[in-house]
Amino acid sequence: MARGLGKRPRTSLAGTAVLVTGAARGIGAELARKAAARGARVALVGLEPGQLAAVADELGPEHLWVEADVTDADALQAAVQRTVDTFGGLDVVVANAGIAPLTTVMTSSAHALARTVEVNLIGTMLTAHAALPEIAKRRGHVLLVSSAAAFTVLPGMSAYCASKAGVERFGDALRLEVAHRGVTVASAHPTWIDTDLVRDTEAALPTFAATRRQLPGPLGAYTSVEACAEALVDNLETRGRRVFVPRSVGTVAALRQLVTGVVAEKLATAVSAKRVPQLERDIAALGGQEFGVHSVGDRTT
Repeated sequence: MARGLGKRPRTSLAGTAVLVTGAARGIGAELARKAAARGARVALVGLEPGQLAAVADELGPEHLWVEADVTDADALQAAVQRTVDTFGGLDVVVANAGIAPLTTVMTSSAHALARTVEVNLIGTMLTAHAALPEIAKRRGHVLLVSSAAAFTVLPGMSAYCASKAGVERFGDALRLEVAHRGVTVASAHPTWIDTDLVRDTEAALPTFAATRRQLPGPLGAYTSVEACAEALVDNLETRGRRVFVPRSVGTVAALRQLVTGVVAEKLATAVSAKRVPQLERDIAALGGQEFGVHSVGDRTT
């Protein structure tokens, strides 16, 4: 049986080399901490050198950081090469870098829409592309951080939902391409994690925050960054094909046709008719700000 098609034994991270993008803060930084605590050597990749250096210093001298934009293929290749030169190889890559615009399509600039897809989807593709030759040498693992937004929708998240749905499909196709090489591929699907990205969005857009709080069950649930990172680092050892945070999101994924079907859409449309005008007033009050105050991935290269 090909690897990844059945239940796999847990593989210890001790002594492995792990590269994490978007590692300066939030899920990426916490995942790096937990991977290091399990014995991995971690390469932290991102756009905030001060933050990256601080996390790397916290982890210890056997770890490293590299400044790189995930939409820059050459920079990613250089980050992978430095990781291999330092650690002697690469076992795991986590494509975690992502951004979310504070806009609807009507209120957005073309740049914000395109940049969201560029960072979240194309950045994920380029990260996998850069890392795969080395990952394949060690029959390693690829974890792509998608979102519950891959199979749910919410006004104000058009570009984000599109990009994260693309990440899930990319991962599913990639899994088939590399299974014969002994490489495993997973996608992670968190809902609302207590990170700067989510806090910035809810602080900037009160209507969005109110809508999130009224979502049913796991779709409106808040999860700590520590719990999310724990679920993700577990996947680096179990190498399953999906990670849901919280786990109950898996039920929503299985029933995605109901969540986005005709009946659900009619209900959502009725609510959106009232909420979207309020949301766009919130957006207008931002005076042209299109990303959260802690988001640096929206800069052009």
